[in-house]
Amino acid sequence: MNPSSFFALVSRMKYISRWGLMRNAISENVQEHSHEVAVFAHALGVIRRDVLGQECDVNALAVQALYHDASEIFTGDLPTPIKYHNREITNAYHEVEHLAVEKLIALLPDQMKAAYREAAQEDPLVKAADKLSAYVKCIAERRAGNDEFLAAEKQTRAALEGMALPEVDYFLEHFIPAFEQSLDEFDTM
Repeated sequence: MNPSSFFALVSRMKYISRWGLMRNAISENVQEHSHEVAVFAHALGVIRRDVLGQECDVNALAVQALYHDASEIFTGDLPTPIKYHNREITNAYHEVEHLAVEKLIALLPDQMKAAYREAAQEDPLVKAADKLSAYVKCIAERRAGNDEFLAAEKQTRAALEGMALPEVDYFLEHFIPAFEQSLDEFDTM
Protein backbone atom coordinates (compact mmCIF):
# COMPACT_ATOMS: atom_id res chain seq x y z
CA MET A 1 0.00 0.00 0.00
CA ASN A 2 1.24 3.47 -0.87
CA PRO A 3 1.39 5.97 1.95
CA SER A 4 -1.39 8.54 1.92
CA SER A 5 -0.55 12.24 2.05
CA PHE A 6 -4.02 13.22 3.35
CA PHE A 7 -3.01 14.02 6.93
CA ALA A 8 0.33 15.50 5.91
CA LEU A 9 -1.57 17.91 3.67
CA VAL A 10 -4.19 18.68 6.32
CA SER A 11 -1.38 19.55 8.75
CA ARG A 12 -0.23 22.20 6.26
CA MET A 13 -3.32 24.27 7.02
CA LYS A 14 -1.09 26.05 9.53
CA TYR A 15 0.91 27.55 6.65
CA ILE A 16 -2.07 29.23 4.99
CA SER A 17 -2.56 32.76 6.26
CA ARG A 18 -5.99 34.32 6.51
CA TRP A 19 -7.13 37.89 5.86
CA GLY A 20 -4.51 38.42 3.13
CA LEU A 21 -5.79 41.82 1.97
CA MET A 22 -5.98 43.26 5.47
CA ARG A 23 -3.23 44.64 7.68
CA ASN A 24 -3.29 42.31 10.67
CA ALA A 25 -2.13 43.13 14.18
CA ILE A 26 -2.70 39.46 15.07
CA SER A 27 -1.79 36.85 12.48
CA GLU A 28 -4.15 33.93 11.93
CA ASN A 29 -3.76 30.77 9.88
CA VAL A 30 -6.38 28.36 8.57
CA GLN A 31 -5.57 25.69 11.16
CA GLU A 32 -6.08 28.10 14.07
CA HIS A 33 -9.25 29.39 12.46
CA SER A 34 -10.61 25.87 11.93
CA HIS A 35 -10.06 25.04 15.59
CA GLU A 36 -11.95 28.15 16.67
CA VAL A 37 -14.78 27.40 14.23
CA ALA A 38 -14.98 23.86 15.66
CA VAL A 39 -15.25 25.24 19.20
CA PHE A 40 -17.96 27.70 18.14
CA ALA A 41 -19.87 25.13 16.02
CA HIS A 42 -19.87 22.72 18.95
CA ALA A 43 -21.14 25.52 21.21
CA LEU A 44 -23.91 26.45 18.76
CA GLY A 45 -24.91 22.78 18.65
CA VAL A 46 -24.98 22.57 22.44
CA ILE A 47 -27.14 25.70 22.52
CA ARG A 48 -29.50 24.12 19.98
CA ARG A 49 -29.66 20.83 21.89
CA ASP A 50 -29.48 21.87 25.55
CA VAL A 51 -30.87 25.43 25.60
CA LEU A 52 -33.40 25.29 22.77
CA GLY A 53 -34.30 21.62 23.25
CA GLN A 54 -33.81 20.58 19.62
CA GLU A 55 -32.01 17.51 18.38
CA CYS A 56 -28.42 18.14 17.30
CA ASP A 57 -25.28 16.05 16.74
CA VAL A 58 -22.78 18.41 18.34
CA ASN A 59 -19.82 16.15 17.59
CA ALA A 60 -20.63 16.03 13.87
CA LEU A 61 -20.74 19.84 13.84
CA ALA A 62 -17.30 20.05 15.46
CA VAL A 63 -15.82 17.60 12.95
CA GLN A 64 -17.36 19.43 9.99
CA ALA A 65 -15.91 22.67 11.31
CA LEU A 66 -12.42 21.17 11.66
CA TYR A 67 -12.42 20.37 7.95
CA HIS A 68 -14.59 23.24 6.64
CA ASP A 69 -11.63 25.07 5.07
CA ALA A 70 -9.52 22.03 4.16
CA SER A 71 -9.95 22.87 0.48
CA GLU A 72 -7.75 25.91 1.11
CA ILE A 73 -4.77 23.56 1.24
CA PHE A 74 -5.03 23.66 -2.56
CA THR A 75 -6.84 26.97 -3.17
CA GLY A 76 -5.39 29.25 -0.52
CA ASP A 77 -7.63 31.71 1.31
CA LEU A 78 -9.37 33.78 -1.34
CA PRO A 79 -10.25 37.21 0.08
CA THR A 80 -13.96 37.74 0.71
CA PRO A 81 -14.33 40.81 -1.55
CA ILE A 82 -13.11 38.70 -4.48
CA LYS A 83 -14.90 35.47 -3.52
CA TYR A 84 -18.28 37.23 -3.29
CA HIS A 85 -17.76 39.93 -5.94
CA ASN A 86 -20.48 38.45 -8.14
CA ARG A 87 -22.51 35.26 -8.50
CA GLU A 88 -20.31 33.86 -11.32
CA ILE A 89 -17.11 34.18 -9.27
CA THR A 90 -18.81 32.78 -6.17
CA ASN A 91 -20.20 29.78 -8.06
CA ALA A 92 -16.87 29.14 -9.79
CA TYR A 93 -15.00 29.34 -6.47
CA HIS A 94 -17.45 26.90 -4.84
CA GLU A 95 -16.82 24.49 -7.70
CA VAL A 96 -13.06 24.85 -7.21
CA GLU A 97 -13.52 24.23 -3.47
CA HIS A 98 -15.57 21.10 -4.23
CA LEU A 99 -12.88 19.81 -6.61
CA ALA A 100 -10.17 20.51 -4.01
CA VAL A 101 -12.11 18.55 -1.36
CA GLU A 102 -12.57 15.64 -3.75
CA LYS A 103 -8.85 15.71 -4.60
CA LEU A 104 -8.02 15.59 -0.90
CA ILE A 105 -10.50 12.79 -0.14
CA ALA A 106 -9.14 10.79 -3.09
CA LEU A 107 -5.86 10.52 -1.17
CA LEU A 108 -7.51 8.38 1.55
CA PRO A 109 -7.89 4.61 1.58
CA ASP A 110 -11.29 3.61 0.17
CA GLN A 111 -12.55 2.47 3.58
CA MET A 112 -12.09 6.00 5.00
CA LYS A 113 -13.45 8.15 2.17
CA ALA A 114 -17.12 8.08 3.20
CA ALA A 115 -16.36 9.35 6.71
CA TYR A 116 -14.34 12.29 5.40
CA ARG A 117 -16.82 13.06 2.63
CA GLU A 118 -19.44 13.32 5.40
CA ALA A 119 -17.09 15.58 7.37
CA ALA A 120 -16.81 17.80 4.29
CA GLN A 121 -20.54 18.67 4.46
CA GLU A 122 -21.31 22.05 5.96
CA ASP A 123 -24.25 22.50 8.26
CA PRO A 124 -25.71 26.04 8.57
CA LEU A 125 -24.45 26.13 12.17
CA VAL A 126 -20.90 25.56 10.88
CA LYS A 127 -21.34 28.48 8.49
CA ALA A 128 -22.57 30.55 11.44
CA ALA A 129 -19.59 29.46 13.53
CA ASP A 130 -17.29 30.49 10.67
CA LYS A 131 -18.91 33.93 10.68
CA LEU A 132 -18.62 34.12 14.50
CA SER A 133 -14.91 33.39 14.17
CA ALA A 134 -14.56 36.24 11.67
CA TYR A 135 -16.44 38.54 14.05
CA VAL A 136 -14.21 37.60 16.98
CA LYS A 137 -11.16 38.27 14.79
CA CYS A 138 -12.52 41.74 13.99
CA ILE A 139 -13.08 42.46 17.69
CA ALA A 140 -9.54 41.31 18.53
CA GLU A 141 -8.05 43.51 15.80
CA ARG A 142 -10.02 46.56 16.97
CA ARG A 143 -8.97 45.92 20.57
CA ALA A 144 -5.36 45.70 19.37
CA GLY A 145 -5.71 49.22 17.94
CA ASN A 146 -6.12 48.16 14.31
CA ASP A 147 -8.97 50.10 12.71
CA GLU A 148 -8.50 48.19 9.42
CA PHE A 149 -11.21 45.76 10.57
CA LEU A 150 -13.89 48.26 11.64
CA ALA A 151 -16.01 47.98 8.49
CA ALA A 152 -15.62 44.18 8.46
CA GLU A 153 -16.74 44.09 12.10
CA LYS A 154 -19.95 46.02 11.35
CA GLN A 155 -20.68 43.95 8.24
CA THR A 156 -20.01 40.66 10.02
CA ARG A 157 -22.20 41.58 13.00
CA ALA A 158 -25.02 42.52 10.63
CA ALA A 159 -24.59 39.23 8.75
CA LEU A 160 -24.73 37.27 12.02
CA GLU A 161 -27.88 39.08 13.14
CA GLY A 162 -29.37 38.56 9.68
CA MET A 163 -28.96 34.78 9.91
CA ALA A 164 -32.04 34.61 12.12
CA LEU A 165 -30.60 31.65 14.02
CA PRO A 166 -31.58 31.62 17.70
CA GLU A 167 -28.33 29.76 18.49
CA VAL A 168 -26.33 32.66 17.07
CA ASP A 169 -28.45 35.25 18.87
CA TYR A 170 -27.87 33.37 22.14
CA PHE A 171 -24.10 33.22 21.52
CA LEU A 172 -23.97 36.92 20.67
CA GLU A 173 -25.85 37.84 23.83
CA HIS A 174 -24.16 35.49 26.29
CA PHE A 175 -20.60 35.00 25.03
CA ILE A 176 -19.48 37.79 22.70
CA PRO A 177 -19.35 40.49 25.44
CA ALA A 178 -16.46 38.64 27.10
CA PHE A 179 -14.38 39.10 23.93
CA GLU A 180 -14.43 42.82 24.74
CA GLN A 181 -12.71 42.21 28.09
CA SER A 182 -9.09 41.83 29.06
CA LEU A 183 -7.95 38.72 30.93
CA ASP A 184 -7.87 40.71 34.19
CA GLU A 185 -11.55 41.56 33.73
CA PHE A 186 -12.64 37.93 33.42
CA ASP A 187 -14.38 36.65 36.52
CA THR A 188 -12.29 33.48 36.70
CA MET A 189 -10.79 33.58 40.17
